[in-house]
Amino acid sequence: RISAASLLPSSPLKTGKMHKVDLPADPSIEKAVERRRSAEAARKARIFNTRLRVMGLDVDALNQQVQERKHQRNMEMQRDKVFDKLREYHDEALLQQDIEERERRAALNSDLTRYWATHQRAEDSCDADLKCGLKGAFSITTPEGELGPASMQIFQGEGTGEEQKRREQMKKTERDLRAQKEDNERSHMGQKRREMLASKELMLQDLRGAQLHALEEECKKAARIALDNYNQALAAEQAEKLKEQRRREERENLAETWHTLTSDMMTECAEAAEREVGGGRPPKVLIDRWKGMSPEQLSAIHREREEQRRERQRQRDAEKIQDAAWELHLLKMSREAEEEERRVAELRREKRAQTDLYNMQLAREQQAYQEYLNKKLYTNKPTKEYFHQFNTSSR
Repeated sequence: RISAASLLPSSPLKTGKMHKVDLPADPSIEKAVERRRSAEAARKARIFNTRLRVMGLDVDALNQQVQERKHQRNMEMQRDKVFDKLREYHDEALLQQDIEERERRAALNSDLTRYWATHQRAEDSCDADLKCGLKGAFSITTPEGELGPASMQIFQGEGTGEEQKRREQMKKTERDLRAQKEDNERSHMGQKRREMLASKELMLQDLRGAQLHALEEECKKAARIALDNYNQALAAEQAEKLKEQRRREERENLAETWHTLTSDMMTECAEAAEREVGGGRPPKVLIDRWKGMSPEQLSAIHREREEQRRERQRQRDAEKIQDAAWELHLLKMSREAEEEERRVAELRREKRAQTDLYNMQLAREQQAYQEYLNKKLYTNKPTKEYFHQFNTSSR
């Protein structure tokens, strides 16, 4: 019997089998693979290039950098030139604009002045007769029969009470002028009174200044008199001091001369050349009075000198004996050193001969071992294919 469940397709989760589906390849993956292959080829060409590897310098890259730098410098120079030309153009445009603005303003001012002179004259205004005193200065040349109502100049009832108003205005003006004149006179009198008081004050100040100047001159004169008296007293005192000083110096000089004439130096007293000093010390020789040594002192000096000479001769003899002993000792040590050097040189020659024999033995063994390697052990030499398998990738 066949059940309905057996007709349904089996689930892959139950059967544990997956069917392979042929999906189209992703073009981005192929592009990435191709890009990696081209980068690898370029890397191989760069790494396995003998010239670049030996020199360690990418000349093409350096030349390209130099060309780029020159191109950049030329571009900067051209840009600076363009900026300079643009700046000059802007300066000229601003100057031209300023000149045109000034000309436009001058033309506008001249047109305005011409318009005022032509169309806005003072005598053409409505109140020109009131402002400019032109009332009755012009007359109408057109006959009155041809004029209409708009050409009327004076109307009925317009000038009523004008004469009385004018008289009142004249009286008021006269009163104002009189009051103004009185005010001017009062202010003028006040100004004169102030000027008189100021002049009196100045006179008082001048008088007070003259009195103070006279008092100051009297004080200065009295001070000068007192100063002259004080200076005369000081001069007299100074003269008296100088006289007293000269008299004292004359007395001192006379006493010094008398002491010099009567001193032991002038009388040449030999006993005065030595002076006793306390404390058991020898007498002190006075240099300014010393006349020379006595015969006893001279003989003592000669004896001391002879004793020093004999002592020096004994020292020289002892030094000669000591020098001879040192020379013998040095000669003995030099002979022993020469013997030691000869013995050391002999040992060095023996050791060098032993080393040479040992090196010769090592060379023979090394040669025998090399012949064993070349002739018996390494008989299969590598071919070109063996070396071509290396350095096939940049990694």
